[in-house]
Amino acid sequence: MMAQPQLEKKVPPRARPPLTGKSVAALCVASFAVGLLLSGWMPLLSAPISTVDKTSAPGCDDSRVSKGLAGERHDPKGIMSEVSRTHHVIRSLDKTVSSLEMELAVERARSGVAGAAGSSKALQKAFVVIGINTAFSSKKRRDSLRETWVPSGEKLRRLEKEKGIVVRFVIGRSGAADRALDAEEAEHKDFLRLDHVEGYHELSSKTRIYFATAVATWDADFYVKVDDDVHLNLGMLATRLAKYRARPRVYVGCMKSGPVLSQRGVKYHEPEYWKFGDVGNKYFRHATGQIYAVSKDLAAYISVNQPILHRFANEDVSVGAWLIGLEVEHVDDRSMCCATPPAVRFADCEWKKRAGNVCVASFDWSCSGVCRSVDRMKLIHDACGEDQAALWGVAT
Repeated sequence: MMAQPQLEKKVPPRARPPLTGKSVAALCVASFAVGLLLSGWMPLLSAPISTVDKTSAPGCDDSRVSKGLAGERHDPKGIMSEVSRTHHVIRSLDKTVSSLEMELAVERARSGVAGAAGSSKALQKAFVVIGINTAFSSKKRRDSLRETWVPSGEKLRRLEKEKGIVVRFVIGRSGAADRALDAEEAEHKDFLRLDHVEGYHELSSKTRIYFATAVATWDADFYVKVDDDVHLNLGMLATRLAKYRARPRVYVGCMKSGPVLSQRGVKYHEPEYWKFGDVGNKYFRHATGQIYAVSKDLAAYISVNQPILHRFANEDVSVGAWLIGLEVEHVDDRSMCCATPPAVRFADCEWKKRAGNVCVASFDWSCSGVCRSVDRMKLIHDACGEDQAALWGVAT
């Protein structure tokens, strides 16, 4: 007796997060683009069929049809115009689909984080999130920034509410040192705590976690990483970034291409130097690590793919490597790396301010930041800082 076939049990589909308004709009645009594409090619596909029908019909003038076919076949302007139009539609469709896929990936990532945290709270909207990389031993640096370009207390909240500019000191955790930081955090409320163990050689990991945490916390147009020994003009930064708001996948900073150091024991030694070709080669173009900005979709890309993003010895090289293979617009903005020589009087940033070109960020290349920043930050701020009206008057 043959066994009765068993019915296969159906597994209910896994619930997916609902599409956002932007995702729905992008999907509509994609559908419209497909319609344009099909309607553009249909005349070309139907022309030979209708022509054949006419030639087989009684009383049809074959010579006239032949001339028509020849004219249609040898009209390069018409053909090239159709090809160009179709190519443009395909490129637009490709960009739309790519943006939609990224939007869906971001929503899945955010839903996963919210689910793990047991919260369905909506993300706070922002124009830019500025994460200041800091360490447990750098309280004096943080205080020097709070006394200069980092707003405190009510001004910090007002900046977020009115301008959409979020500023946070970014730091991980470290056992006993957490207690001292907890008191500082309770006083200033300007920290973004990461699930990360602090360490200089872990900066690439910290950066990945920072972007993932920031994307899961704020829905911003841009995400910025800056070191705690850099002078920054918030208004100028917002003004610069606003120019790129409508562009997808933007990576902004002072682009450089330094040598790959293969010698052990030297600063910035690259253990994986062999991956960059022959000894003496240079790195690919990337933003210097003191400060850089990425647009929303690039931050989301890092967040979604962080488990498989490779970490090189230097954090700025790692970020450049994560983005080098993508369709990314690299923006080399030299106002983000103005010099502040030890003789700060008449420094590069001060000359530019006098000329009406206030710098976005300033630091000393020789120190990879402002040399003796705790002692000199106030002096640099007085010489190179923007007016308060520039910050509160910026349009975001």
